Amino acid sequence: MAGLLLTTGFAASARQNPPAQNPPATTSTTPETPRPGNPNGWVIPPEADQEKNPFAGDAKAIAAGKTLFDKTCKRCHGPGGKGDGPDADPDAMQDMDLTVARRANRNPDGIVFYKVWNGRKKPKMPAQKDELTKDQVWQIVSYVQTLRAAQ
Repeated sequence: MAGLLLTTGFAASARQNPPAQNPPATTSTTPETPRPGNPNGWVIPPEADQEKNPFAGDAKAIAAGKTLFDKTCKRCHGPGGKGDGPDADPDAMQDMDLTVARRANRNPDGIVFYKVWNGRKKPKMPAQKDELTKDQVWQIVSYVQTLRAAQ
């Protein structure tokens, strides 16, 4: 009898306090709006860190990415990606250095993709979404990820 009362009590409690559910994903943050809490002006959707590069590890894509990098990114990021190109912002050269390995965890492929795709105003990085295809940007990401020095 005590077990029945105990079970009935739990059941009544469960009806009054339903289990917490994950809130539905909001659509307030889109690729056109800055990521919440992002003070650096990047326009990055919240799920970007989960996006996978369709060309990851593809040697041909890395070679194509290097060619595209040389045409579109080298003037600021420099030939080796150290942020020392002729058009580099002298006040942001440290941030422009793509070879820093410790940044890898903060900048998985999807984040790098949206940084290239959408750019930002300050420090200036031109958006490539009107100049390149998504596949071309993914190829640049493939190449840029090879620039990180081993830790």
